[in-house]
Amino acid sequence: MVAVTGDKVQILTDHESYEGTLMPDNKEFVIIKLASGYNVGVSKIRIKEVKVIQAHTTPKEAKGQTQDSKENAAAKLAGSTGLPIISILHTGGTIASKVDYDTGAVFAQFSPEELVNMFPELKTLATIRSRLIRQMWSEDIRFSHYNILCKEVIQEVKNGAHAVLITHGTDTLHMTSAALAFMLQHCPIPVILVGAQRSSDRASSDAAWNLLSAVTFVTSTNFAEVGICMHENLHDENCVILPATKTRKMHSSRRDAFKPINTTAWARVNPKTREIHFFKTDYHARQTTAHLPFRPFKEDLKVGMIKMHTNMYAAQYSLYKGWDGLVLEGSGIAGNIPINEIDEYTKEHTAIYKVVQELTKTGTIVIATTQTLYGSINMNVYSTGRKMQDAGILGNFCDMLPETAFIKLAWLLSNYDKKEVQELLCMNLVGEISSRIEVQDHEQF
Repeated sequence: MVAVTGDKVQILTDHESYEGTLMPDNKEFVIIKLASGYNVGVSKIRIKEVKVIQAHTTPKEAKGQTQDSKENAAAKLAGSTGLPIISILHTGGTIASKVDYDTGAVFAQFSPEELVNMFPELKTLATIRSRLIRQMWSEDIRFSHYNILCKEVIQEVKNGAHAVLITHGTDTLHMTSAALAFMLQHCPIPVILVGAQRSSDRASSDAAWNLLSAVTFVTSTNFAEVGICMHENLHDENCVILPATKTRKMHSSRRDAFKPINTTAWARVNPKTREIHFFKTDYHARQTTAHLPFRPFKEDLKVGMIKMHTNMYAAQYSLYKGWDGLVLEGSGIAGNIPINEIDEYTKEHTAIYKVVQELTKTGTIVIATTQTLYGSINMNVYSTGRKMQDAGILGNFCDMLPETAFIKLAWLLSNYDKKEVQELLCMNLVGEISSRIEVQDHEQF
């Protein structure tokens, strides 16, 4: 039998043997996906034989199964078991992805029902109510999608959910968690975002452990915050519940990519032993009733971000004339940007300063953050920081992450007048600004 893409095969050379799923053809190599989820390429001139162990078959959709019937089937996952009802809202991303054996790429495909049924342990902990909100990569999310998600969470609260989990792509997961934290202040139940660094059809996937940990946590505690649940380290042992506005993805592919910045995780969860250890307990507890006002993002709002680097030009800043807000991801303790003319080569810096002054005078709210991530802004230390304040740049004494500052600025501009925005921007609303910098007490990279 001739092997085709998607077949499970064994590759034999003079000295080695490999087993895995055959990936699309390559001129020089035969590429297979190992059980670990990683790919290996074997030079064609070394291969003695390729044996087909199992032919690839494409699952067929049940006859007459429409999108409506799929959604109804997903809704029926909720049974009368007496267990707490956990609503899982799906938005796509790696956690709901599988390998496309025609291209070798990962793509979003799993339906809510398929995804939940992949992890039957979930049904021993809770009655699962699962449905699809969007099937998308997280880099495609816009303010409109935050509004959609918030409305869906509020609906689940009204429908009696014990907790809401949101499956989400990891690339912008921390931005969505921040958006929901501002939108769902005083939510009576927990809202936990869950992602995966490895697609769910890979043997090395972290999806199951992350989901199980999240369900274990929300069914075993009275925690009622927006948070994130991801691996604590590289091992399938513990996950951590991370703060919605103080967490950042710090690695492109590691399972433990998400780390708390300037604070600690809320808790550690072991879904196998069901042991939960809280690092801090100043969280909002569950409530039986709560008023949840819907304060959406303005979908046509224009808020930008500029990352400071050497050899900048005024034109980079003037692009934001007429915009509602701008976040400066500057350098050092003051979130510095290049505004000092010190010699004949830095005349452009005076032009940059004038553009920033013009932005703030014409109504664009500008806030400084720091690329260092750890630590807070102090614009009083150096002359550059004092000059930035004179230009109308806000952010002094804040330790907001750049992405959180972007989300907060956009949300405030959507719901308050500009004078109120300036007053609220550096006030701690949902844990985004630390009163003191906390030491991380669990493993870093």
